[in-house]
Amino acid sequence: MKKKIIVKGPALSQTGYGEQTRFALRALRSREELYEIYLLNLEWGKSNHIIENSEEKDWIMDTLRKTARAFQPSPPVFDISLQVTIPNEFQKMAPINVGYTAGIETTKVAPQWLQKTNEMLDRFIVISNHAKNVFESTVVEAQDQHGNKFPYRLEKPCTVVSYPIKSQERVKVDLELTHKFNYLVVGQWGPRKNLENTIRWFMEECFDREVGLVVKTNLFKNCIIDREHTESRLRGLLEPYKDHKCSVTLLHGYMSEQEMQSLYTHSKIKAFISLSHGEGFGLPMFDAATAGLPIITVDWSGYTDFLYLPTKDKKGKVKLKSQFLKVGYDILPVQPEAVWDGVIQKDSQWAYAKEGSYKMALRKMYNEYHVYKGLAKKLSKWILNNFSSQSQNEKFVSAFDPDVDRENWLSEIENLIETYE
Repeated sequence: MKKKIIVKGPALSQTGYGEQTRFALRALRSREELYEIYLLNLEWGKSNHIIENSEEKDWIMDTLRKTARAFQPSPPVFDISLQVTIPNEFQKMAPINVGYTAGIETTKVAPQWLQKTNEMLDRFIVISNHAKNVFESTVVEAQDQHGNKFPYRLEKPCTVVSYPIKSQERVKVDLELTHKFNYLVVGQWGPRKNLENTIRWFMEECFDREVGLVVKTNLFKNCIIDREHTESRLRGLLEPYKDHKCSVTLLHGYMSEQEMQSLYTHSKIKAFISLSHGEGFGLPMFDAATAGLPIITVDWSGYTDFLYLPTKDKKGKVKLKSQFLKVGYDILPVQPEAVWDGVIQKDSQWAYAKEGSYKMALRKMYNEYHVYKGLAKKLSKWILNNFSSQSQNEKFVSAFDPDVDRENWLSEIENLIETYE
């Protein structure tokens, strides 16, 4: 008999958590002989919904309608829940509850996250080793009903399952770029992404150089009003730099997966930049690295899972070797405007890229491009071989429902017995 699974997450959202929810659904669908899937969609802030028509979107909509019917006149009983969200929203929804979160971009998680994870979940999955390490290293002071204080930490085992690679299908993207050599930055304009310094320091370093910076961003939505506000903010940032040879190009609005893949492989896009203060995983960077685009970033947080290549030294020992151009950084307290009660702690820290190191990295990428393009090609090959949809689907299902591994093992034993009999 199939297990009834209820999945709660922003399945229709154009966000990282939306991507994460859709990946989890794909993994469960890969074993539809085991699971009957139901879905509760979460609205995710002010984000846009996916607009592409596809088999996956049709399935999501059909599943939402099936779930709505199943909840009438009263909710059905489910065997397992999967909740793809931030931990303070975890709930007991079934006899077995599984949480899957992008985790945290800083050095510690909120006490509520530890409490909710410990009290509500049976299994806990995160998207990167950075998230796992921060969850497991965070210790807060708690107090029992008698007033006794004690250290409180994560009590549930934590498993890492990262994204799979996406389809490499591409379409033609017409970009009116002034220069032949352009850097690319992708991310929503907010405190964590550090776009102001990314752009400002680029202008100061490349002021008299024939290079460009392509900025794929928005503030909240992909609408015209959002574009106008984004353009205004960008113009204000560029206003002090008169008579510059370099260029900055704004890309605003929805781009399909195929268009984004084409952006990463465009003949005039030469490198990907991220001065983000921290990432749970760093999906745009992952896509860029998969496409073989050289990376400039700080050596900290979730994306280090895929920017290092296991390499054998002369003694045959396997060591992790970086395949990107590193920017120096300091770990310092988060900015006051980035504090988000219950999510980003006031007493937590994250990475701050060093101005001089970033400017030197821009120059080095331009002058020694063949070196970093070579590293990027090696990294792309490794990612394509180690983050396939099949392997990541299997990892996710195994973490979500360990009984599957046991059932597969018993089935193999039974087959062997039948063979020898």
